[in-house]
Amino acid sequence: MAPKFREGDAVVAFSGKWVSWAHTVVAYSAFIGALVTGLSLHYKKIVENEYYGYPQEWFPSVSATIGDRYPERAVFQFFIAMTSGPRFLLVFLWYILTARSNSNLPKIVAGVGVFRTLSCGGWTYVTSTDDHGWHDIFMISYLVATLPWTLGCLALSPNNTKALKYRKLMAGSFFGTLVPLIYFFIQHKIHKVPGAYTIYAFFEWALILFDVGFDAVTALDFVGFELVVRDLNGSSRGKSKQVADDVLEKEYVHNKSISELEDSPAFRKDKPIGNVFGSGLLWAEALDAIADTYNGYVFWSMMTSLGLTVWYFPLWHMGISGYEVMVMCTVSPFLLVNTSMRSLIIRNVRLVHFVSLSGLLAFLVITPEIRLFAVGLGVSMSCLAWSATWYAEGPQVTRLDSRILAWSIGLIASTTAKFAFWTNNPIWPIMHAENGGWNKLGLVLAVLAILRSTKVPYYTRGGVDLADRPQTSSSLASLGLAGLLFGMHSLLSDSSTMILWVWEGFPVRGPIAANGVLTIAAMSGGVLLGMFYPELVTSWTSLLLAGVGAYILTSHHNWFGYMGALLLATYLMGIAKPLISSAVIHGPRSFGLGFLVYNVMVLAHVWVVAYAFVPGGPLMREHTDWVMMATVLFLAAGVYALPKAANGSKQRARSSKNTLNRSASYYTYVLLLIQLTALVISYLRFPTNDYVPYHRDEKVITAGIWTIHFSLDNDMWSSERRVRDLIKELEVDVIGLLESDLQRIIMGNRDTTQYLAEDLGMYVDYGPGPNKHTWGAALLSRFPIINSTHHLLPSPVGELAPAIHASLDAYGELIDVVVFHSGQDEDPEDRRLQSEYLARLMRESPRPLILLSYLVVKPGEGNYHTYVGDKSGMKDIDPSDWDRWCEYILYKGIRRSGYARVSRSTITDTELQVGKFIVGQPESSNEQISEGQVPEGLRFPSMFRGQGVRDHRYHVFDEPRYFV
Repeated sequence: MAPKFREGDAVVAFSGKWVSWAHTVVAYSAFIGALVTGLSLHYKKIVENEYYGYPQEWFPSVSATIGDRYPERAVFQFFIAMTSGPRFLLVFLWYILTARSNSNLPKIVAGVGVFRTLSCGGWTYVTSTDDHGWHDIFMISYLVATLPWTLGCLALSPNNTKALKYRKLMAGSFFGTLVPLIYFFIQHKIHKVPGAYTIYAFFEWALILFDVGFDAVTALDFVGFELVVRDLNGSSRGKSKQVADDVLEKEYVHNKSISELEDSPAFRKDKPIGNVFGSGLLWAEALDAIADTYNGYVFWSMMTSLGLTVWYFPLWHMGISGYEVMVMCTVSPFLLVNTSMRSLIIRNVRLVHFVSLSGLLAFLVITPEIRLFAVGLGVSMSCLAWSATWYAEGPQVTRLDSRILAWSIGLIASTTAKFAFWTNNPIWPIMHAENGGWNKLGLVLAVLAILRSTKVPYYTRGGVDLADRPQTSSSLASLGLAGLLFGMHSLLSDSSTMILWVWEGFPVRGPIAANGVLTIAAMSGGVLLGMFYPELVTSWTSLLLAGVGAYILTSHHNWFGYMGALLLATYLMGIAKPLISSAVIHGPRSFGLGFLVYNVMVLAHVWVVAYAFVPGGPLMREHTDWVMMATVLFLAAGVYALPKAANGSKQRARSSKNTLNRSASYYTYVLLLIQLTALVISYLRFPTNDYVPYHRDEKVITAGIWTIHFSLDNDMWSSERRVRDLIKELEVDVIGLLESDLQRIIMGNRDTTQYLAEDLGMYVDYGPGPNKHTWGAALLSRFPIINSTHHLLPSPVGELAPAIHASLDAYGELIDVVVFHSGQDEDPEDRRLQSEYLARLMRESPRPLILLSYLVVKPGEGNYHTYVGDKSGMKDIDPSDWDRWCEYILYKGIRRSGYARVSRSTITDTELQVGKFIVGQPESSNEQISEGQVPEGLRFPSMFRGQGVRDHRYHVFDEPRYFV
């Protein structure tokens, strides 16, 4: 301690490490103090959760410990208040330690640190009881800010081997703990496993230990700081004048200045990541990166909407319509082969981009045919504009790399937008304000992005010198580009596509839709690998690993199958830059041919499921494995065609490595922002699993069946909100949806059931995945789904017939529900075999059972007697209803009390049929009674009588039917 008796000498001086120690001790005291208090006073109350209490659960979670109970909450808040001073000082000292004149990263990390501290105060002093919404906002903000704070501190760590070692250990342990934490949370929340929440609680407490421990490591860095308070005016000795200033000074006691640290090995920017984060921040360049990325987002938004708008026409024609030719509009890059045309396009690339916005303006067009043509023009011009831009930027390697990064991250942005909007893209032409579209905002931003990012390239001819042209065939480069485009579009344009590939029903043994954030993270990781380690992603070993991932995804299910999906996703995003750069070097023909082969792949991707309706269909029937194999082989051809690093190519690669650094930093920040957004979306979309039926007191199950026609209404608008409204107003507890598998390019890689389940508060079984080659069958239930099995019924000739057999926990009793879609009328042998299979399945069920089905049979004729009667043990919900052909509701072992048929309006081509059943009561007769004899809780809503609402009304009988 310095002496106090000389003017201007130190009054107090202490090492900076004590700031870290004070923060650590007080923070741990807050949590441990609350835990000890809670265990002592309210043990059995704080270990109890919504499903179990003591002794199944015997250790409390963090939230239960520090929550609303007194005095635990008071103890926690008292110590957290004490933590705030050391916390702000810790962030300030870290900034002083890491600040550099040529880098903005320390400022960003410091800002994140302050924001994180304020967020902590928010969720500490605003509990969920006070205001649940704001509590969640503060908590999510804190968790999201933890990622950039941790990564930023790691990137800025000084040359302190011991500190860096412990910092990596704490960060690795923190993020590693998230995996089992999420696993046991799912076991508790979805599977309701006794004791799972206790194990989850231990991992939650571990996160606290690692989180505080990560910041505690700063004590090893701050040991070189000395904080000094000097008395400049003698106030500490009783003089009357006020202190002019209290100055904090930092002195490095180990005789190493900051400038000396910058010269140390840890601060040398000889590593790719160090190059990125060591560069300064220019807002103009940052805006360029954002604009380029948004242009990439617009490209993928239009590209993914083309198949969707084309699909509308064969859907309503029930076969080839002629409009399918519009898929070929992507081959517009063939125009670049002509030298004069290429020069004209490159000089006017901004105009081409503006013309492409017809794909966004299409939402203003009411007529489906004209809307399709507007989308086709937009996609054609967008493919041309991006191909011309890549080719024109060929001589400027850094600019080319930046454009490819923007295009790749644009796909991640599109996938994240669909993640936020339940698999719909808010700027698609099937969206508008009434069904959740953000088309006008998307269009305005697209115009601004084009104005910002498009400029005439330095070289209007584009390309590279002939001396740099590789010896391999441009056709191989085209195949690589085709494989890349198809893989990205078919598998990565929606975060849940590959999740549904590996889905097998209940109990949940794999990822769910909310885990789509992992797909997005793998995509982001792939972009970073391709950015910083291109030699790694272009190796044959990486290609082999991608092939293994493709095999695992195609052949396995649940979490193991999803691991293959993540491996493939990482590779596809990482290899984008090398393959597109290779196409540039091989010449403009590569782009036209690449898009052409991509179109062939898209058709093959359709043929595997639509084989019953297309020429040559039986050849591709159910051969998704062939399509996947072709994708990997095309990627291999592209890798083989990559230019060898020799002569001019070496110089280009070296130039790229040396000059990409600053632009890469902007794209890294954009990528990080998108990933943080995806994390927030995942948190908000995680199912609550606290759903209840509409009429619990009457123990009623209201069950329905509806063919939703792939969620495109009669006017080519996305229909899930209209579907939602009718299901909600009819108070349906259990519903089977048919024609629900939308996870293909031609259907936009969508999944309507995600929106319906989350908005209506229902459990969902998505049914057989897109790799099972059906048109889809899904089950939504307000009752917990205890078990479900997927079936593919015999279909030797026609389309596959999917079925779901599920057991529901309805008021404490197991009730079986089967959702089924039979084959076409043109294939009688298929339908006979399917009826026998389903009859056997229903007969063998020992529990009450409800069938929600699409049978394609007339009442009382043919296979009807296999579905209804002794062969199946099932009864028709209304044997007197002779006006049926497609949809049927059958039952056994449960009392049927009501039946209604509700008109479809313009949502689809099929009505909604609904039945009411009473659990715990035996089957009754077919004698009908009036509605006045039916208790209020067993009646259907009156709003659909007469003219109904929104063109939905009770039809055929003009009213519901009720039974004794």
